[in-house]
Amino acid sequence: MVKNMPVIVLNFKVYRENTGANALRRAQAVEGVAEENPEVEFVICPPHAELAAVSSALKARALEVFAQHCDLNPPGAFTGTVTLEELKAIGCSGTLLNHAEKKLPHPQVRETIERAGKVGLRVLACAKDVEEGVTLAKMRPWAVAVEPPELIATGLSVSTAKPEVVKDAVEKIKHANPGIVVLVGAGVSTAEDVGKCIEYGADGVLLASAFAKAKDPGRLVKEMAHAAARK
Repeated sequence: MVKNMPVIVLNFKVYRENTGANALRRAQAVEGVAEENPEVEFVICPPHAELAAVSSALKARALEVFAQHCDLNPPGAFTGTVTLEELKAIGCSGTLLNHAEKKLPHPQVRETIERAGKVGLRVLACAKDVEEGVTLAKMRPWAVAVEPPELIATGLSVSTAKPEVVKDAVEKIKHANPGIVVLVGAGVSTAEDVGKCIEYGADGVLLASAFAKAKDPGRLVKEMAHAAARK
């Protein structure tokens, strides 16, 4: 990632609109926007079942593919787990970790971040509040995203409902780890929301529901990219 480049992370979750063939169509829509807006860093997080297909189908690598979660264990006799090595092998460049819908004990988060670095994957660690964001930042992931859980999937953006969270997150998390990327999320739904988050000091945003349910995801992402690039 280029220093000071705004970042837009799109979590597909496992909405029907983002699974099967729809996952690839949505990924390619984002890829087209990313190619036209090289001044913005794009990361997509498809469902686990679609990761290999999406990663192999993207041509220009104008955007990065992250998993939505990974497990700490190494390859071996661990049924139903997703290893860092597996993600690397299928073309992922990183993973979300500790999302509000997939919380983990902090010692496990720390170990996973350390293993990810050795494997060559980046980690976007999610925090429920600024305090947890500071704790995670000290573990030295690539990025921390602060998402107040009460705003997730509400359509009420953190930049509108809790602008102080954005400003506080940037100040305190950057103090704990000056080199980290600080993202905010929860309820981010529009280009205006993205612009406000970056105006308040965030390096970018993490969003899911608005993108997942958009009838024209390419248009939405393009508008968000333009808003991010103007700041």
